[in-house]
Amino acid sequence: MDIAKLDTWYSPSQRRTAVSLLMKRVGVTRTRAECFIRLWIYLLVKQLQESQPRLKPPLAKLEVPATEVQCTHREAAELFYCDSDRGSDRAAGMMLDKLAALGLIEKHFDGNATTIQIQPVSEILETAEPQKPVQLQLDDFNPRCDAIPVANLLATNYNWMNRNTNAVPHKIAKILRLFASQYSKGMRVLRRSDNLNPVGFYLLYPTASESEVNFFNAPSKGLHLSSISDIDPFKMALPGDINCQSVFVRSWIIDPQYLSEYRIAFLEDSQKVLGKMQTDFPNLCDLYTLMIHPMYEKQSLALGFQKTSSDSQLSVYWMYLALDRFLALDIKEALRNL
Repeated sequence: MDIAKLDTWYSPSQRRTAVSLLMKRVGVTRTRAECFIRLWIYLLVKQLQESQPRLKPPLAKLEVPATEVQCTHREAAELFYCDSDRGSDRAAGMMLDKLAALGLIEKHFDGNATTIQIQPVSEILETAEPQKPVQLQLDDFNPRCDAIPVANLLATNYNWMNRNTNAVPHKIAKILRLFASQYSKGMRVLRRSDNLNPVGFYLLYPTASESEVNFFNAPSKGLHLSSISDIDPFKMALPGDINCQSVFVRSWIIDPQYLSEYRIAFLEDSQKVLGKMQTDFPNLCDLYTLMIHPMYEKQSLALGFQKTSSDSQLSVYWMYLALDRFLALDIKEALRNL
């Protein structure tokens, strides 16, 4: 395939539509989405032309290549940066690594050649029949059934921040099950009604008083699910602890395709759960969270959270909101302009 003729195979308007859909995913920027779509088109045409040498543009639709396709870093650089003055083979290799970390491709090197397999992207693939809208339901976290899928959901969030795949779902699942065994009331999921898979999760962590100093330290030191350390910097308070004043929102995530429709319901549910937690911890008054992904920044600010400290090592920062203020909020009104 002649890279210069990319537009003839899949028009710029079609690419823009695909890029917009892909950008709804956690960690996918416009540049990454554009590179991925270009790579998809290129590998698909390259494979089809092997069996259909006389194949002519345009493509009827994007399909996942049936097998892995060879692609050098030089090819990727020409593909990604064909309309730019910058972009080396090394930069292209780093972009491929990022796309792999985001789960968009699988990349293999056998010592001689690099092969790439495009992963199915449901937002873009065209289906024969339109899918019926999936209804979601709020539910308690079930450590036996939900730990693994929730861990995979959270890993995408942390991997975006770390720019690698250090956030191992296996470790996260073990930690979630430990938390659930200690105090599960603050763990809730948003699950599909058809297959019961969780597509949203939050964790409200009652924090022991001796751990509260961590809220005033470097934000990167407050990370645990995505860190390589097995030592949790935060100790959980147990029901009846009158010295427990703080709740740490250790996780709050919804699959981007459901975020706009279910954001308010999920936040209102967290208000109810926090109200119930006050029965177990009568002196709760502070709400802290770590801003890890910018997708939730506007939401946090709209709810009244304020930034308290940033980090020199990572793009994370602490945010604070008085618990009474959050419980008194009209969520719909607070997010009206979001």
